[in-house]
Amino acid sequence: MQTSSDHAYPDHWEADVVLRDGATAHIRPITTDDAERLVSFYEQVSDESKYYRFFAPYPRLSDKDVHRFTHHDYVDRVGLAVTVGGEFIATVRYDRINADGRPATTPADEAEVAFLVQDAHQGRGVASALLEHIAEVARERGIRRFAAEVLPANNKMIKVFRDAGYTQKRSFEDGSVHLTLDLEPTAESLAVQRGREQRAEARSVQRLLAPGSVAVIGTGRATGGVGRTVLRNLLNAGFTGRTYAVNTAFPEDLTEVDGVPAHRSVGEIEETVDLAVVAVPAERVPEVVADCGEHGVQGLVVLTAGYAESGAAGLELQRELVRLARSYGMRVIGPNSFGIISTSDTVRLNASLAPEAPAPGRIGLFTQSGAIGIALLSGLHRRGAGLSSFISSGNRADVSGNDFLQYWYEDPDTDVVLLYLESIGNPRKFTRLARRTAAVKPVVVVKGARHSGSAPPGHAVPVTRIPDATVGALLRQAGVIRVDTVTELVDAGLLLAGQPLPAGPRVAILGNSESLGLLTYDACLAEGLRPLRPRDLTTAATPVDFRAALAEALLDKSCDAVVVTAIPWVGENGVTESGDGEVLAAALREAATTAPAKPVAVVHVEIGGLAEALAAASSTRTGPAPKADDPKDDTRGVPDAAARPPAAERAVRALSEAVKYAQWRREAAEPGKVPEYEDIDEVGAAARIESLLGGISDRGGTLDPAAARELLGRYGICVRPTHPAPGPDAAVAAAARLGYPVALKTTAPHLRHRADLGGVRLDLANEEQLRQAYRELTDAFGKPAELQPVVQSMAPRGVDTVVRAAIDPAVGAVLSFGLAGAASELLGDTAHRLVPATDRDAAELIRSIRTAPLLFGWRGSAPVDTPALEELLLRVSRLVDDHPEVVAISLEPVVVAQRGLSVLGASVRLAPPPARTDLGPRRLPSY
Repeated sequence: MQTSSDHAYPDHWEADVVLRDGATAHIRPITTDDAERLVSFYEQVSDESKYYRFFAPYPRLSDKDVHRFTHHDYVDRVGLAVTVGGEFIATVRYDRINADGRPATTPADEAEVAFLVQDAHQGRGVASALLEHIAEVARERGIRRFAAEVLPANNKMIKVFRDAGYTQKRSFEDGSVHLTLDLEPTAESLAVQRGREQRAEARSVQRLLAPGSVAVIGTGRATGGVGRTVLRNLLNAGFTGRTYAVNTAFPEDLTEVDGVPAHRSVGEIEETVDLAVVAVPAERVPEVVADCGEHGVQGLVVLTAGYAESGAAGLELQRELVRLARSYGMRVIGPNSFGIISTSDTVRLNASLAPEAPAPGRIGLFTQSGAIGIALLSGLHRRGAGLSSFISSGNRADVSGNDFLQYWYEDPDTDVVLLYLESIGNPRKFTRLARRTAAVKPVVVVKGARHSGSAPPGHAVPVTRIPDATVGALLRQAGVIRVDTVTELVDAGLLLAGQPLPAGPRVAILGNSESLGLLTYDACLAEGLRPLRPRDLTTAATPVDFRAALAEALLDKSCDAVVVTAIPWVGENGVTESGDGEVLAAALREAATTAPAKPVAVVHVEIGGLAEALAAASSTRTGPAPKADDPKDDTRGVPDAAARPPAAERAVRALSEAVKYAQWRREAAEPGKVPEYEDIDEVGAAARIESLLGGISDRGGTLDPAAARELLGRYGICVRPTHPAPGPDAAVAAAARLGYPVALKTTAPHLRHRADLGGVRLDLANEEQLRQAYRELTDAFGKPAELQPVVQSMAPRGVDTVVRAAIDPAVGAVLSFGLAGAASELLGDTAHRLVPATDRDAAELIRSIRTAPLLFGWRGSAPVDTPALEELLLRVSRLVDDHPEVVAISLEPVVVAQRGLSVLGASVRLAPPPARTDLGPRRLPSY
């Protein structure tokens, strides 16, 4: 594009957005090439809208107007346009002004802003999206306030400003409303932005799952083939809308295929098609997308392979596919997708390669793999589970798991969300959405490609550098139930969809096999549950005995959940009698529905008919929506927790996940707080960081110990000073200033913090001991210049710990904690939380490592000052949250004593802050 500006075209201002109705649009800067587009756009605006914009009749733009509105310097004068199909549907412009309202340049920090939206596109949230983006542009260019003059009758525009959430002032002057908006984001403006994002993205998914008409493009004339298979599956599922078969190779006299109208292109179809399923070779997809876009198709499911999974050339084809589709306002599932399914009775959509649609139910299933999707559909079907919707995203070049979390959050037909993920394109957004969704319904995730270090072929997403264990910890902080296998995904999903949440970890065990009961007991202990002593009903127990025992256990206030174990009955002649499964299932259901609501898992060994009978009773199929927090809800059945031995471990693991999730949900109802500390000098720290960055390269750098100690001190983090000891006399002089006893430590990278290697000598009580220790160090490890020894005053005895914080470009700032030493490093015993951490996060952080008992008086030792440790964690969290230029902090060791703590070593790294994609205006990702 040509520009007349002295500044380069700001391509980073371009963005794809989802509008209120679920369609997409493109926002970009206006250039000198846009004169004809601008004139055409203006001709389609009503006289009333023109009057509202210019405060007078303004039927057409003069050449001077066109020049003015297409020539910008991208600093003091900026114009943005919203385009669909390459044509303008809305524009916004700001002009920097001074205090008198006249044109100005920097450092003036106010600008006049004006919008114009075509009448046909008003009410779609176009102006609201434009305001977010022009405000972000203005902030980037040093503008802090917008001024706008609006006619009192222009209620729509006044509402756009009023509802944005920015701090604003309004006055009535000279017959118009004068508005001033402070562009600094507020909690309200961020909440407004995210609320609009949720509604728009949820609506975009709803359009895909509930179309009124579907065209299968690439339907073959002969039976078989991908397109013909999808068409058959649509018809067999009883799709309630209209269906069309499309293929350019159809003869002109062919009018229908499998009883549905046949057409050579989407353009031949007389009505507007809502959803197109694309099953044509990759080289033909662009012309199909253009045909769909030009004729109003709302969304695409692209089954075609041969994109990013095939290499660099395929990746570029994939990007072009998304660019083209979004330019027409369409969203894309795929490419390389297995399809989508909605079991809603009002839709009955099976636009997938699955030959049989699942039964209607209350589980939403999203998978990035077609093969895993097939396995999950099969496994859920065998277990009698119903689904509300199923999505196979394939390469998920556009629509992703984040979009479906937005949809399922408020979907009344979905009670549990199951996700199989191989990559997370926007981890910050995912954890935010998952936390919000998990507060109202369970989100269960199994992640593939955990150890490959990169995304699978076809997933063109940013790669996070943090270990998978850290990702798991952060997901759990967001309330996500992270499981390891697809089998565990199904087990947990069935239990959560069909059972109330447990009130605690106490588990009653009953059954007719002592051995199976003991296995279940051991499994409960291994999963951190608190099992009661197993109740053996003996092999002579009848279904009536099971019913009575289960009813008694459910009434027992000392248990929160029940695991029932059952083996086949043995008759008098030694032959197993396994045909009474339906009778036993009926007995268990009767007991469960007449007692207080508690989860009941059933572990059985080859009892014929029991699994089927239990599955038939499971409320994962369509029925009244289960209420996890309603003790009076008796609509839940007793699910088959695990259909094949060894079942005890699987049932208990699923129950354990439900217990942990229930605990998280109770705590999430009263979230912690980020405390304020009066002694924090945020302004002084910011000034010092700015000064320090001036002497550091663009890639960042580590501060020297003195600068690090000063910066940390501004946040109330005191680091014990060290004195360099280049020789024994210097060490003695340093000790004299500090006072004995002292410690002598090497700071060489290979010996730092390695007391186990002899690089640290403690409790040196006098000069003689200090000189001897110095001599031993240099004799053992080398010259002082290599060892870089330092002297430090001794800290009170305690437990050595490590506190770290680091910023990952994809995930954000992460706070970490663990005990110091090789053993903790070897075992990976470190806990993590996202920043900003709350007081509850800090308390959980120090208690979630396996070696936490050492802090609380293990084996008779004195407990240490954990409140002081929690405060240190919170201060570190505040520092990196307040100042994103602080990209890494390491405090090691932090010695926590019975009273207080001592930070003995500190390292701080500064760098220009990474871009925050989660705080800017709404935009779709582009990979």
